[in-house]
Amino acid sequence: MKLFAACLLSAVAGGLFAVWIVDGGPAGRAAAQERRAAGPGPQLVPESRLPAPPEGGPQRGGRGAADSRAAQPPPEPQPADVAEDAPLSPEEAVNIAVYEHNNRSVVNITSRGSRSDGFFLLEIPMEGSGSGTIIDRSGHVLTNYHVIEGAQQVAVTLFDGNTYDASLVGADPIYDLAVLKIDAPRSSLSPASFGDSSQLKVGMRVFAIGNPFGLERTMTTGIVSSLNRSLQVRGNRTIKSIIQIDAAVNPGNSGGPLLDSHGRLIGMNTAIASRTGQNSGVGFAIPVNLVTRVVPQLIKHGRVIRPEIGILKVYETDEGLLISQLAPGGPAERSGLRGPRIVRTRRGVFSVERVDRTAADLIVAVNGQAVGNTDDFLSSIEVLKPGDTVQITIVREGRRVDVPVVLGGDEP
Repeated sequence: MKLFAACLLSAVAGGLFAVWIVDGGPAGRAAAQERRAAGPGPQLVPESRLPAPPEGGPQRGGRGAADSRAAQPPPEPQPADVAEDAPLSPEEAVNIAVYEHNNRSVVNITSRGSRSDGFFLLEIPMEGSGSGTIIDRSGHVLTNYHVIEGAQQVAVTLFDGNTYDASLVGADPIYDLAVLKIDAPRSSLSPASFGDSSQLKVGMRVFAIGNPFGLERTMTTGIVSSLNRSLQVRGNRTIKSIIQIDAAVNPGNSGGPLLDSHGRLIGMNTAIASRTGQNSGVGFAIPVNLVTRVVPQLIKHGRVIRPEIGILKVYETDEGLLISQLAPGGPAERSGLRGPRIVRTRRGVFSVERVDRTAADLIVAVNGQAVGNTDDFLSSIEVLKPGDTVQITIVREGRRVDVPVVLGGDEP
């Protein structure tokens, strides 16, 4: 037993000496300093915190795993987040403002009528549709004459879906204009704002709103393609100063408004040039200045009261309007205005005629206002009444002369 106790004490003493040598002795302290300078060794990480292996099993080698992680594309932003933060472009803002300001002014017009079948003596029902523009809170609606021509019933549908029977107030087939009236609440009527078509330039942006193919209040955009076009209408008459546009205009757009970038009415869509009857990029609109000249007469008299001056045809020149043809016995001829002179010369048994245009009067002003084109001249005349006297300033043989002309025409 004594021997066992001695051995145990010897073993304990030896262990303490070994610990002192490793940790506490000079060599142990040097080794500890080296370990601290080298940094911590590898750490044990619980399995629950280890990254999951990629699909298809673990990758072998550190480089393959890194390449696999790098090949994964970064998450893409969601479209909703992008659209939510993106502001409207200036062009989009203008489009939206024009539409919101005017879409309630546009109406859908449907007409019903019938035509006779001469062979079977049957009445064939006919239906048509078009567009229109509210022009005041009294219920007056502007549209094309051809939209309601021959109709026995006309209905107007407003933006709120309510439909009202319309009565014809007045129409002018020559200018293809008509004014209807509906008995709708004033709160449901949003009149359009009128602009000035004389200020238009080729290239200006325009907006057309209408009901193509029955699709209510559809807006299309484009530019003014050309100005001062001539559009032949009924009775071999021609509407001057027509606006040509490239905004899409299709069946059902007739009578709808043409607007500028400020949302002002600058014309009324009336026709297209097409071999198929659908949009081909060439549309025509009646200028609003003609509309504002004619519509008050349609509302007041039911038709246009046109004064007659008796000048049938003129040539537009840089200096003015050269008279080409006068109505025989008309107001202009009775007042002494001159057209071209017919010069006849005889050559043997033959008689040769030629037109001497130098003898014709050159119109330069009406009532003191200079006129540069036919539209200016007609505008100056049509604001007057039959029986009024108008001063026509002409250039004859190099001299300016004022000639008073008493206008003819029918009374209301």
